[in-house]
Amino acid sequence: MEHLSFLKLDKIDFKLLNLLQHDAKMKHKELAAELGLTVTPVYERIKRLEKTGIIRKYVTLLDNNKVERELIAICMVKLEKHTLDNLKLFEEQTVKIPEVLECYHLAGEYDYMLKVVVKDMNAYQEFAVKKLSVIKNIATVQSSFAMSVLKDTTALVL
Repeated sequence: MEHLSFLKLDKIDFKLLNLLQHDAKMKHKELAAELGLTVTPVYERIKRLEKTGIIRKYVTLLDNNKVERELIAICMVKLEKHTLDNLKLFEEQTVKIPEVLECYHLAGEYDYMLKVVVKDMNAYQEFAVKKLSVIKNIATVQSSFAMSVLKDTTALVL
C-alpha cells in the first residue's frame, strides 16, 4: 500500500472524499457533475484513494433503534498489569466481541474505552458477565449509558 506522504491530495480529492463520506452510493456520473469532471477521472481518483488506503471500506450505517440495539454503553477499563503480553491479550479478545463497536487504547486514568451497543440492560448484563469479565487482567470497568444521542457521524472534517 502506498504511504500517505507520497500521495498529494488536491481540492478535488477533498471534495470527492466529502461527497463520498456523506453518500457512498453516489454514482460516478453524479460525482463527476458535482466536481466538474467527466466520469473517467472520477473513477480513477476513487480507485487511487482506495488503493492507497485513504478510502478503507464502504459500509451501511444502521439506525440502532430500528434494529433493536438501543442501549449504548461507554466502558472505561483499567488493567491490573501493563505488560505487553497483557495489553495484546486484552486487545485481541476485545476486538473479537461483536457488541464492541469501538475500542481505544488510552493515555490517562483508564487504559481502554469501549463503545458497546446492545438491545437493553439485560443484554448489557449478559455482555458484561459472559464476555467482558472473562478477559483476564481487568482490574475495573466503569460503565456509563447514553441517555440520548446528540451527534453520531463517521464523516471526518477535511
